[in-house]
Amino acid sequence: MAGRAKFGRSSRKIKKDAELDITSFMNLMIVLVPVLLMMMVFSRITVLELALPQLGEANEQNIDEKDQRLELVVRADNIAVYYPQGYLVKDIAVSDQGYDYAALQLVLRQIKQTLINKNIDKKAATLLLEENIPYQVIVALMDTTRSYQDVLIASVVDAELFPEISLGDAPAVSNESSGSEK
Repeated sequence: MAGRAKFGRSSRKIKKDAELDITSFMNLMIVLVPVLLMMMVFSRITVLELALPQLGEANEQNIDEKDQRLELVVRADNIAVYYPQGYLVKDIAVSDQGYDYAALQLVLRQIKQTLINKNIDKKAATLLLEENIPYQVIVALMDTTRSYQDVLIASVVDAELFPEISLGDAPAVSNESSGSEK
């Protein structure tokens, strides 16, 4: 029996703890992470703060020049720029290619320069839109109205035009003006 007991003790082998080999997993991660980062699309989200046009201006002749509004009436066939409100500066027709944002920006730059020459710092503009204007057109109009690209000391910068944008409904077209065009 003593021999058997001795045999039983020796048959038990001391097992070593298994080592985890994570080298291959680490190699996979080293390759996978940069590849996923390169494929990732970085998106830039811009938030614009919008306001509603102010109401209750009954007597527009007594409004100080600093308080007068720049209005852009956007219709399916044209963009009309008014400054001060009610006085047409330019009517930009829509061509086969769509709205002429470059011409609109040129008119806005001229108005901004005129205001700067009079020491007036105007930043507000009101977009008055017809009912069925596409969303992409509205975004492009807001971008065109907010700023323009200019070259300053050999670098391109965004120069400010009218960054404070209000949205509203365009006034209804009177039947007399549409009847005279036909």
